[in-house]
Amino acid sequence: MKVKQNRSLILYIIFTALTCGIYGLYFFHALARDVNVICDDDGKHTRGLLGFIFFSIITLGIYQIVWWYSIGTRLKENAPRYGLEFKTGGGAVIAWAIFGSLLCGIGPLISFHLVIKHTNQIAEVYNSRRH
Repeated sequence: MKVKQNRSLILYIIFTALTCGIYGLYFFHALARDVNVICDDDGKHTRGLLGFIFFSIITLGIYQIVWWYSIGTRLKENAPRYGLEFKTGGGAVIAWAIFGSLLCGIGPLISFHLVIKHTNQIAEVYNSRRH
């Protein structure tokens, strides 16, 4: 299965705004699905959109922090399998998301950009090995 390797934060923002949030839901779902594909052999699972929403509601938002930390860490841990090394992982993703919010709200965007960038990098190598 080929995974998307050219996700863009800018296009995410534009299309999410144009579709009143619907594209953002799809983007989130597809990102989690592709992370599960490219990190398949690590024995972990990244919950998709419905799990993210459900567990975020019942934990009053705490699950969101866990999810973002987990996906950042999972990508960093799987990078060496693809000959890559990421200096940032779950800790940086959470730090930008939480403390970066104080920077005019731009921190969560930087956090999301890190996840997108790392996913794209691994996906590119993954796709090149599959075809």
